[in-house]
Amino acid sequence: MAQFPEYRPRRLRRTETLRRLVRETRVSVDDLILPLFATVGQGVRKPIGSMPGVFQTSVDELVRDAATAAELGVPAVLLFGIPDHKDETGSSGEDPDGPVQRAVAALKRELPQLVVITDVCLCEYTSHGHCGPVRDGEVQNDEALELLARQALSHARAGADIVAPSDMMDGRVAAIRQTLDEEGFADVAILSYAAKYASAFYGPFREAAESAPQFGDRRSYQMDPANAEEALREVLLDIDEGADMIMVKPAQAYLDVIWRVKELTGYPLAAYHVSGEYSAILAAGRLGWLDADRAMEEALTAMKRAGADMIITYWATEFARRQRAR
Repeated sequence: MAQFPEYRPRRLRRTETLRRLVRETRVSVDDLILPLFATVGQGVRKPIGSMPGVFQTSVDELVRDAATAAELGVPAVLLFGIPDHKDETGSSGEDPDGPVQRAVAALKRELPQLVVITDVCLCEYTSHGHCGPVRDGEVQNDEALELLARQALSHARAGADIVAPSDMMDGRVAAIRQTLDEEGFADVAILSYAAKYASAFYGPFREAAESAPQFGDRRSYQMDPANAEEALREVLLDIDEGADMIMVKPAQAYLDVIWRVKELTGYPLAAYHVSGEYSAILAAGRLGWLDADRAMEEALTAMKRAGADMIITYWATEFARRQRAR
């Protein structure tokens, strides 16, 4: 390689047009998935205190938010449910008249081209806030599988394009794939939360989804933040079980894992820019410590540069607005 003064890298940084011409990584609105929180009722728009700009919404309001995002070019949404009752097994999660199922049906009716992804888990629906039935203080892995498969099936029947199991129970991808195939939903894809860490960055989400565990924590089934090799094993297991797409969660603090997973598998890969990562940037921006808009774009660019094909972010609509304004 030529050395200074023959080679001057700054030559290609002199203007924004030059920088655009040689830019290696671009985040597009086509890469983004917007999470939405469906609750019961009509005309409900409840702000999430720890997540500025994010709301629990009834289905009618959720469809309006999705329509705004879709008009700006956002191709997909990810739905979470806030039910009106909870029990030990999370049975309301498979209710055909539940908020997620109703939201799916409404979105496919009003916005048929929008890709609708549903979170499949039990923690939002269980009275104890864990991702499976609890006995003697222990979350029961194998008992959870049928419950998760039934919930996924209810989402498919409502019209979901993709189901996304987030529970981290061993074997849940295979159980869901088998159930969907047997019930005539072979075309419904599975986006597996394959490498989901027991992260401190989930705090605001638990307010949004009303899913904080009532005792203990989730470290017995979510991954240890110190482990990367284990993430590769988890990903390969889920692919072998039938996952069509895989996810690393969180994203911003796990860019190395995103890179390694993409290099190993080549599979369609989603990165989840989680609530704490999102809220931390906005909070620092409100304090004047950084430019929140630039920081958010930089964070999303880092995820794409690391290898993510899709980014799940609460900032998707705002990103799309900013891109259109340019």
